[in-house]
Amino acid sequence: MRDPRIQKLAENLVGYSVNVQPGENVLVEMIGPERDLLKAVIEEVHKRGGNPFVELTDRTVQRTMLMNATEEMVKTWGELDLERMKKMDCYIGIRSGENVNDLSDVPDEKMRLYNTLYNHPVHSGQRVNHTKWVVLRYPNASMAQLSNKSTEAFEDFYFDVCNLDYAKMDKAQDPLAELMRKTDKVRIVGPGTDLTFSIKGIGATKCAGEKNIPDGEVYSAPVRNSVNGTISYNTSTVYQGITFENIKFTFKDGKIVEATSNETERLNQILDSDEGARYIGEFAIGFNPYILHPMKDILFDEKIAGSIHFTPGQAYEDCDNGNRSSIHWDIVLIQRPDYGGGEIYFDDVLIRKDGIFVIDELKGLNPDQLV
Repeated sequence: MRDPRIQKLAENLVGYSVNVQPGENVLVEMIGPERDLLKAVIEEVHKRGGNPFVELTDRTVQRTMLMNATEEMVKTWGELDLERMKKMDCYIGIRSGENVNDLSDVPDEKMRLYNTLYNHPVHSGQRVNHTKWVVLRYPNASMAQLSNKSTEAFEDFYFDVCNLDYAKMDKAQDPLAELMRKTDKVRIVGPGTDLTFSIKGIGATKCAGEKNIPDGEVYSAPVRNSVNGTISYNTSTVYQGITFENIKFTFKDGKIVEATSNETERLNQILDSDEGARYIGEFAIGFNPYILHPMKDILFDEKIAGSIHFTPGQAYEDCDNGNRSSIHWDIVLIQRPDYGGGEIYFDDVLIRKDGIFVIDELKGLNPDQLV
């Protein structure tokens, strides 16, 4: 018998996140071995009159594809999948792989080909901007281990987070999105961090279960050349299969002019992927009340209560500062007291201190109001 929490999640993904309508084409991409949720999603798409299409793969297969890939092969691969994506109205991406480091030994040049010729046109270009989409991870023992929980405890946590009342959260985000749309100057302060930039005229987008599960953020982007100062991130992040820790960026007129971490050479290789990789494409504030600690999975970590993420690379079209890049790397800074604290100022007014919103119109996003 199917776990009723899986059924509820499938209903939320199909009926709320991408809101499948009769006749719509829905690509369901399963990366990894999970099948129960996949079958439940297919059934829900059929119930709503949609047309489900399925792609099955995993990171070990992708690694084998990439290890000896040629430019022509990756280009053709991207062209084929781009044409398929153009026929889709909706996309549901489910990741259930066991090892976050499966791509860690793929040569840099092969990853550059993949990001430039496959990921950028298929996902950053077409899927993100021209479909209704949602992506999520499925719980497994590896994720439980990364979060320092038993497998059963992690599954309970996962379904609490993923089946949150996102309609309630959506309404609670309205004041923050409205304030960000009116804001010019932003200042972020914390241990090793003093950063200023403008978001004037960029806009703001709410995230409440329609793009990511779990969810809980409002994002904008800095005016491209406005970022100055330093940010010291305090969470580990996995990118291209490599774990980066203690990342620190120094900015001058929007550009990352100095970048250090435990993998400084590899970090700078990624930032040198193209001209836009050293500029920021997204600034977001996270507030999911159930997600408190990082687990090296960005779909969870970027929603941590009391966090921000400040993202080198490609900007989203709905909050577009003009930055274009083959990368989009969400890196998280947590500002709660147990992570060193910190403040966010909008136009010189303190709006969040130590992870808690302090002005009345934003207090509905504090953890005690969202649970």
